[in-house]
Amino acid sequence: MQIERVDRTQARPVERPEWFPGGEVLTQALSDPEDVAGVEILAVFFSAGARTRPHTHPTDQILQVVEGEGIVATETERRIIRAGDFVIVPIGIWHWHGATPDSAMCHLSIKPPGQTDWTAPWKDWKTYAEGAR
Repeated sequence: MQIERVDRTQARPVERPEWFPGGEVLTQALSDPEDVAGVEILAVFFSAGARTRPHTHPTDQILQVVEGEGIVATETERRIIRAGDFVIVPIGIWHWHGATPDSAMCHLSIKPPGQTDWTAPWKDWKTYAEGAR
């Protein structure tokens, strides 16, 4: 059995900050996919206004909001997410997620290992960011 705790003091700055515009983003690895049946679990701490750039995954991704308020968006919808919410982003879907301009947010990213495609087109992602409900 392994017990982990989401703890911002254990988080480290992201390796590629250009993939996370708008503010500080820290990550804390909560599992090693090689040790936990192929499941990667990361706590991602977004400062207010920070978010990911648009990207896709070769697997489904589950986001569980731990604290704060955030936004998750695809090409067709944009939603506010809050502590307690789960989001399932299907394989290959263009999306981005992060904190709202007024609130920091922490979510868990849960997925099988696989390289995130950070070369997904930017499209008009700022339009997708505005007016989330």
